[in-house]
Amino acid sequence: MKTVKIVGVPEHFNFPWHLTIDEGLFNEVGIDLQWNDIPEGTGKMCEMLRNNQTDLAVILTEGILKDIANGNEAVILQTFVQSPLQWGIHVNAQSNFETVADLYGKKAAISRYGSGSELMTYVNAANQNWDFNSIQFQIVNTLNGAVDALTNREADYFMWEQFMTQPIVDKGIFKRIGVCPTPWPCFMIVARKEFYNQNKALVAHLLETINQTTAEFKMIPSIDKTLAIKYNQQLNDIQQWLQITKWAQKKPTKNQFTEIINQLLKYNIINQTLNYEEVVV
Repeated sequence: MKTVKIVGVPEHFNFPWHLTIDEGLFNEVGIDLQWNDIPEGTGKMCEMLRNNQTDLAVILTEGILKDIANGNEAVILQTFVQSPLQWGIHVNAQSNFETVADLYGKKAAISRYGSGSELMTYVNAANQNWDFNSIQFQIVNTLNGAVDALTNREADYFMWEQFMTQPIVDKGIFKRIGVCPTPWPCFMIVARKEFYNQNKALVAHLLETINQTTAEFKMIPSIDKTLAIKYNQQLNDIQQWLQITKWAQKKPTKNQFTEIINQLLKYNIINQTLNYEEVVV
């Protein structure tokens, strides 16, 4: 049995991993998969890949490609979630902000630099034709940290996946004044290059196992009710999320990769192109 470390955010996108681990399906192919939730998000996971603290990560596309462009020796194994991530734009529910335009020059709460919560502020700014130099940041580490920062007026707005923040909106803590979808598939499965090179057959078995789960995930009886309970969601919100979420079972094609890179260049998330053959294995 080979022990493999993997990290990801504690969100409903990753429930197929927990299900597959709990059912012992990785064990059947000789893998002891050790999952670790990382509420700090993509920036922290990039750091863990760089520091050999994990073998694999399920990570935001824009964050890992930016970090690879900055020297992280990670490789993309395949796309995990093909559909865009719906980034809600949130403010303190008691604030006077009513539209996204009201946030020009205001301070964004972010989990850390390099995380999606930072990078998507640039996408939003570009969509609004804002000067990137107008954006200010407050590091808050986690979703709970963002709640504190907006409540205490230490930051003005926070971008996070809209369904995971829905309970906070329902409680009247956050107000959502807009949604900014990613212009690319949202999650990739990545590996440290050294780990991949030494374990190619094992990685193939691991991907085959998780892909079998995600291909059948939406057909699991009462999966909507299970997810609603586990992630403290309203059933109709989870049903809506399931409708728009599409898991993938393949690596991005060269054309898809080129389109993602062109988008990242457009939004100034990266400032150099990346070679498909070097990044996608």
